[in-house]
This record gives sequence, structure tokens and C-alpha cells, in this order.
Amino acid sequence: MSEIVKITKVEGRAVTIRGNDIDTDRIIPARFLVAVSFEGLERHVFEDDRTGGGHPFDNPAYQGASILIVNRNFGCGSSREHAVWALQGAGFSAVVSSQFADIFRGNALGNGLLPIEVSKRMLARLMDIASSQYMASLAIDLETQTLQLPDGDVVKFPITPFAKHCVLEGIGEMDFLLGATESITAFEAAHR
Repeated sequence: MSEIVKITKVEGRAVTIRGNDIDTDRIIPARFLVAVSFEGLERHVFEDDRTGGGHPFDNPAYQGASILIVNRNFGCGSSREHAVWALQGAGFSAVVSSQFADIFRGNALGNGLLPIEVSKRMLARLMDIASSQYMASLAIDLETQTLQLPDGDVVKFPITPFAKHCVLEGIGEMDFLLGATESITAFEAAHR
């Protein structure tokens, strides 16, 4: 398991991957999951999609992008956390979509990759911006739950209070529970 990264803000360039229903096997093909650690997975992100050339990840203009913009139902398929680890290893701190597969959203939040959900209309606008303005920068503020576009427009995004707390603190669900040990012990003592 990777170390959970504390995220308060993400600012950087974005790259788009178009197409609905991109499953975890496309993000990181199963044949690369034989390693005993998650290190190096980033070398194989979208490997099968990149064999013909022309993939956005191979475009030097997008090198160093920290925000991935994708279409509907991103991360569907298997429940592998490796997809999240591979994207993080490739330098991404946030993924923006109009809808995530539930298991991918959970894995992302549990490992410190911020899934930002926006309307279909806003997603189309973000994809156009990222595709036409290579150096355009987006800014995400988790505390205010806002995404700022290069022209200054701001859009709010939803996140559950518990997930927001965990990502802001850089903790997982288990860390949260362990942090409540004193309160749990006091509760148990009072309710014997």
C-alpha cells in the first residue's frame, strides 16, 4: 500500500484522456501487477493504449501534468488499487470526471488521489481547455471544494465530509479509527 498523501491544494497543468468506461485494466494492465510493490507501475499507465503512438501521455507538452481529466465512469472494472497507485506514480494528484466508478472513487480517496466530480457541461469545457491550451493551469482547493479555471471561473465540487477530512489530514479510514482509540475506550468503559 502506498503512503497516503495529505492534499489541501492541487495546482498544475491538466491532460485529458477521452472515452467513457475506461476500466482499471486499461489504466494499468493486469500483466504488470506481478510486482511485490507499487513502485514502477507508472511506467505502464495506459500501456496498451500507447502502443500506436499519439497518446496524450506521450506528448511532451503534457509532461509534468498533475491533473487528469477523463470522461464518464472512469475506473470501472476490477477493484485494483494499482490503478490509483500507477496514476499517482505518474505524477497525478487529482482526476476530474463527470462520474467515477464507485470502487475507483473509494480507492482514490483511500490512497490520497483526489477524485473531482463536475457536471458534464463543465467537463466538456475543461477538456477543451486542457486540449487547446497546453500550459493552462487549473487550481483545486479542497478546503473550499473549488476548482478554478485559467480564466478565473470557479466551480464547486462535492465530497463527503469524512472523505474530505481524511484527505486533508492525509489519513486512511484505519488511521481515523486508531486516532479515536481513547474515545472508544472511554465509551466502552461507560457502557459495560
